[in-house]
Amino acid sequence: MDDNFRDSIGTINKEGKRSWIFPKKPSGRYYTYRKWVSYVLLLFLLSSPFIKINGNQFLMFNVLERRFNIFGFPFWPQDFHLFVISMITGVIFVALFTVAFGRIFCGWICPQTIFMEMVFRRIEFLIDGDRGAQIKLDKQSWNAEKIRKRVLKWTVFLIISFLIANVFLAYLIGSDKLFQYIIDGPLQHVSTLISLIIFTMVFYFVFAWFREQVCIIACPYGRMQGVLLDNKSIIVAYDHKRGERENGRKKFRKNEDREALGHGDCIDCFQCVNVCPTGIDIRNGTQLECVNCTACIDECDHIMEKVNLPKGLIRYASEDNIEQKEKFKFTPRLKGYSAILVILTGVLIGMLFLRNDIEANILRLPGQLYEHKEGNIISNVYTYKLLNKTTLDIADVHFELMSHKGNIKLVRNQNFSVPAQQSSEGTLFIEINNSVLNGDKDKLKIGIYSGKNLIESTTARFLAPRSYK
Repeated sequence: MDDNFRDSIGTINKEGKRSWIFPKKPSGRYYTYRKWVSYVLLLFLLSSPFIKINGNQFLMFNVLERRFNIFGFPFWPQDFHLFVISMITGVIFVALFTVAFGRIFCGWICPQTIFMEMVFRRIEFLIDGDRGAQIKLDKQSWNAEKIRKRVLKWTVFLIISFLIANVFLAYLIGSDKLFQYIIDGPLQHVSTLISLIIFTMVFYFVFAWFREQVCIIACPYGRMQGVLLDNKSIIVAYDHKRGERENGRKKFRKNEDREALGHGDCIDCFQCVNVCPTGIDIRNGTQLECVNCTACIDECDHIMEKVNLPKGLIRYASEDNIEQKEKFKFTPRLKGYSAILVILTGVLIGMLFLRNDIEANILRLPGQLYEHKEGNIISNVYTYKLLNKTTLDIADVHFELMSHKGNIKLVRNQNFSVPAQQSSEGTLFIEINNSVLNGDKDKLKIGIYSGKNLIESTTARFLAPRSYK
């Protein structure tokens, strides 16, 4: 194996310029599986912003308003700790699968790969043809055929990028708001229109030009896999023991006894290189650019069939499996990641179940002392803020003391409503007889009721003169 490949990436030529990749159209068992997985995930990605559960958008990441919906669960700024735990859980989940199965997330699940290989690349095959036709078209002069194909392809790419940008915007601002902006007209929301144009151009740039460079250069996960992989990780691997043997690879010749000559089963056809979407030679071993897309596995199996040699020269295997025929084991690293994942998942589920639909904060008004009223009554003034996290209005809301005997008086109406997914705030007075207080700073428990139903409780400190009983 020549180690010179490690001196540069597959998409850069000797002069240091971009080496454009023209991968061959893949086909085979794994590619069929990937297509079905991709179609399901495409449906999920494109429909999630428009699906609602209990009135909540299925997935939403409204960074500006710090509102997030994950699988129908709304997360507000007050729930940021839950959002952080869910994100950490997701990262550990990806790390676990990387340790076990390499960069399988990149080749099978990553939105960049799905859109690139299953949408844009397939359109390119349809318009420009397969690898040979694309190389020929790229080299030929700008005649009528090339102009027609380029304009058609770029136009289709731009339209799809615009549609993806709209879906992306629905994730950010919410599908309801997006539809309202469309009904109002783009000129009524110029800032949103500018954002949409920027997103469109970014997606167009990524899928029409930058392409596999995202996976190789921009994506941090590609760097992370180098830390996570070990000799026991199941990856897309070339069986160099079988492919090389004592005297290395050799071009195929009919009726030749390769085993007697000491040559491996690799016939040096370069089809695994031609079909690779990142332009690497999998026979050089594990590489940063490999996204575990399995295109080389399918292509190599086709070649092995044609020359009557066993399939699996390139396959899912670990380095230990190739070197020592060792089977997959649940290693201590996998057990450690699994334990962390189980703990985090349990904590997240528990916190989700304990999470209330309404968030209540009642705080003493800063700088205000207590007021001594007739009948030994002590009064404190508070501000309250109630946040309704549900999609339904909460009506007939009022406060009651749960820990002490006393009265709660609102500056406005005693009973009020909290609109859906909005907050309500105001001022209230709490009056308690000093004889039932235990000191100068009693801790009160306050219940928030909707009608007769207790929907939340909170605590507050009550300031009073020391009582001498």
